[in-house]
Amino acid sequence: MTFIQLIDCQTDRFEEMDRLMDQWVEQTKGKRTATHAVVGKDRSNTSHVVEIVEFPSYEDAMRNSQLPETDRIFREMVALCDEMPTFTDLDVVRDARLNTDSVRRFFDVLTTAEDLSPMAGLVEEHYHDHDPANEQDVIGLDHLRREMDVWRGGFDFSFRIEDQFAQDDRVCTRWSWEGTHKGDFLGIPATGKKVAMTGTTIFRFGDTGKIVEGWWQYDRLGLMAQLGALEPTEL
Repeated sequence: MTFIQLIDCQTDRFEEMDRLMDQWVEQTKGKRTATHAVVGKDRSNTSHVVEIVEFPSYEDAMRNSQLPETDRIFREMVALCDEMPTFTDLDVVRDARLNTDSVRRFFDVLTTAEDLSPMAGLVEEHYHDHDPANEQDVIGLDHLRREMDVWRGGFDFSFRIEDQFAQDDRVCTRWSWEGTHKGDFLGIPATGKKVAMTGTTIFRFGDTGKIVEGWWQYDRLGLMAQLGALEPTEL
C-alpha cells in the first residue's frame, strides 16, 4: 500500500533547507526508496513549510529513514527549524488521478458511446487538435466530433491503453487499436478486414479540468496498407 509522510515545520531559513534537500537527493541516489517529494510553502505564513514524501509502502519508508544520509540531513534540518518538525504518517486509501481518469474516459466514450455528446464533459469547446495526418489542425469540439465520427463510421474498433504518464497539465497515453473495416473510410469502401495499429496521444488540460489540446502520433500509412489502399512499390 502506498505510504505518504507529511513533515510540517516552521522556519525562516527555507533557502538553506532547500539546499539540504538537494544534498539528500544527490547523496541517496540508488539507495533511497522515496518515489515522489513535494514541498509547499503556506501562502498566509511563509515560514510554514510542509514536505510531502511518497513511498511504495510503509516498509520502504522505514528503510529510507534508516539511511545514514537521511539521518544526517534530518538532524541538520531540525537545526534550521524554529521548533521540532511534526510528522504525519498516512496509508493511501484512495488515489484518484483525475486527468488520467479523464483520458481513459475519453477513449471509452470514443469506443463505446452511442454518440459523442459525453465529450462535452471532457473536452473544452475551443479544443485544438494536432494530427500530422491532417493538412490542417482541428479546432473546436464540434470539429473533433466530426473527425471522430469518420473513424466510428468506418470501423468497429477498440482501444487498449498500454501506458499512461501524467506530468503537470499533460497526460501521455500509449495505446493499441484494433478494428474491423465496416464502412467507407476516406473514400475506401468497406472491406471487412481486421486491422490494427499503435499510437501515442498527449492531451493538455485547462484550468477547468477539461482537455484543451491534443497531439496524436500513429501509423496511418500502415493502416492504409492493411486496407489495401496503397500501390505496391517497385523494387
